[in-house]
Amino acid sequence: MQVRRAGLDDILLVHQLAHQIWPQAYASILCPQQINYMLAQMYSQPAIEHQIQNLQHQFYIILLYGNPIGFASFSMQNQLNHKLAKLHKLYVLPQQQHKGAGRLLLNFIIEEAKKSGAGFIELNVNRHNQSALNFYFKNDFITIKEEDIDIGSGYFMNDYVMQKKL
Repeated sequence: MQVRRAGLDDILLVHQLAHQIWPQAYASILCPQQINYMLAQMYSQPAIEHQIQNLQHQFYIILLYGNPIGFASFSMQNQLNHKLAKLHKLYVLPQQQHKGAGRLLLNFIIEEAKKSGAGFIELNVNRHNQSALNFYFKNDFITIKEEDIDIGSGYFMNDYVMQKKL
């Protein structure tokens, strides 16, 4: 497995991967309407371009034998006393999960965050996504708070905010 930085020419690839992963990842947690709404809001090609160009999100693709099997993104944020890396996305195709790809991708992001001077890495995870919660707990993240984020059209993200000291 290899990880490589994604650029503007990978926007369609990230869009396609998200549309393959999300419906299965969230089928038992969110209604199909919310999944479609969130995909349109966060993973349309213009939304991904905005994240890269305007929000300074760094995207990475994980490859298995040259084939893309997942992606992640993070950005750096300055806090009062330290730099924080915010992990925005980390997704692997369902058929490739539990084979080390997620851990490899997370560790790669952590190393990139350290190189950028981060003292912590933080993420939001759906409170009902037990598989993701278990993954982050196994990777030494702790829950620091709960958040309910209004994303429009009557939908909310009901998340835990998790953090790990680097």
